[in-house]
This record gives sequence, structure tokens and C-alpha cells, in this order.
Amino acid sequence: MATARRYSLFDKLIHNADQALRTLVPGAAQEFRPSPAEQREYQELTDAEAKHAAGLMRINHTGEVCAQALYQGQALTAKLPEVREAMEEAAREETDHLVWCEKRVKELGSHTSLLNPLFYGMSFAIGAAAGKISDKVSLGFVAATEDQVCKHLAQHMSSLPVQDEKSKAILLQMLEDEAKHATTALNAGGHKFPLPVKLAMTAVSKVMTKSVYRL
Repeated sequence: MATARRYSLFDKLIHNADQALRTLVPGAAQEFRPSPAEQREYQELTDAEAKHAAGLMRINHTGEVCAQALYQGQALTAKLPEVREAMEEAAREETDHLVWCEKRVKELGSHTSLLNPLFYGMSFAIGAAAGKISDKVSLGFVAATEDQVCKHLAQHMSSLPVQDEKSKAILLQMLEDEAKHATTALNAGGHKFPLPVKLAMTAVSKVMTKSVYRL
């Protein structure tokens, strides 16, 4: 009978280094689902509109970079195998969002954020720390983070140029997926974070969004 292979800490670190490169190197990640933008017709945007849309989609791309790092960090330190597997599965689902946003930013004539390596490292450390504390805290952090993401997505959808249906289609699917991830994390036993913690997370996210919009 075949037995499941037990990976050493070194094996896990090598895996996470590979995931980091796939996340941070443009064009390295591969989507599992086609982009929702492919179903929408191209609409002409002015230079100002394209620049604004690119800034918003760059923010969303960096958010997905952070999500990848967060889930990988949590998977590294998760105590229960089923929680570790859930974190890894969530990271795979988030890969679609990562690729979709990167493609859209390029279509809008811009680039992904130069600050992505910094935010990846910070998010990985936070995820690993949360997983080290407990699986309940780790899952609760996922739920709280996804709630923050959903709020950003809703705001960006209303701020995008009216005719930018391609970007809106991507954000709409992302919103549906992120809400599902939050619910799944809570149903799996995630701890509901108190309001002060959520407010602190909101303050941190504002720093990220303001810096990444232009960089």
C-alpha cells in the first residue's frame, strides 16, 4: 500500500520559493479558468480613463499577490492537514485572479506594481505567523482579509469607466469567488476577528492601495 509522502521543512521552503517566483515573475502563473473579460467586447477608453482603470487593476493584482503569499505562509505553518490543504487549494483558485488582473493591466497599456516583492514578503510573514498561532486564527484571518477585498472590489467596480466592461467582468467574478472563500473559512472554524482588528487591517490596506495605484 502506498503511503503519503511526508515533506521536510526544507522541501516546503523550496515549494514556497517556487510559488513566490510564479507569483512575482510576469507571465509565470497559468490560469485554470479563462478570463471573464474575454466574453466582453472591446470598448475604446481615453488615455485618462485607461490610466485610471490600469491603476485600479494594478491594485487588484497586488491584492492577489498578497493573497498568494498569505495562503502559502498559512499552509507552511498550519497544524491540521485539512487546513493546510484548504489553504493550498485557495491559493490555486486565487491564481486565476492573479493572471486575469495582470493581463488586463497590460491590455490597458500599463505594468504591475514595482512594490509586489515587498508586499509578498510582508503577507507571507503575516500568514505564517497566523498559522503558527492556531488554525482558527489562520482561517479567521482569511475571512477578515476576504471581507476587505470584497469591499475594495465593490468600490473599484463603481469607480471604473462606465464603458470598461472587461475590467468589470473580471472584478465581478473575483467578488463572487472572494465572498465564497470568506464563508468557507468561517464554516471551517475560523475565528471572527473583533472590529478593532478589522479597522487596523483597513488602515494597512489603504497604505497599499495608495502606493500601488501609481507604482
